[in-house]
Amino acid sequence: MLGVARGRAHLVNVVDRPLPKGKTEVNLSAFAFLFSELVQYFQTKVNNVNELERKLEEAGYGVGLRVLELLCHREKANRRETRLLGILTFIHSTVWKALFGKQADSLEKATTEEDEYMISEKELLVNRFISVPKDMGQFNCGAYVAGIVKGVLDSAGFPARVTAHFVPIEGQLRPRTTILIKFSPEVMLREQRMG
Repeated sequence: MLGVARGRAHLVNVVDRPLPKGKTEVNLSAFAFLFSELVQYFQTKVNNVNELERKLEEAGYGVGLRVLELLCHREKANRRETRLLGILTFIHSTVWKALFGKQADSLEKATTEEDEYMISEKELLVNRFISVPKDMGQFNCGAYVAGIVKGVLDSAGFPARVTAHFVPIEGQLRPRTTILIKFSPEVMLREQRMG
């Protein structure tokens, strides 16, 4: 009888327990092992690198939906962002801190497109422990994080196309990862109306 306290008539359910406010961390080696297993599992289910990145994005999407709910409940007293810059700042700082222990390295607006923003990370955690074989080309595990960002944005009412890209840095061995966010036209129209 899972969830029933012995000798008591009331149920003790994980949903009924208060959420801890303290800092919760996952062991880095445990995460690296689990994430590596996730990538290897998806590799057996796909035929090419694009499909593998899409599978990782789909897995991250579900996480993003839940992360928004959890963080809005814990951090914002169930209030959600209604402005574009507010949700991007929330992802750049609060979501990133909850997932990776620090805020993202940068949040930038594209200079050529009005509806594009970029979140950049010098060494994204999901790419840190993955070695990509030569035959997989530019495979980027950052697709998982792009899926998380897409899940947060969709759940918050800011539909967007979110992709992960490697950007070379002069003088650095490893490229940085940039999460490119291209918002749907209705988001931009709504933002213009709100002034």
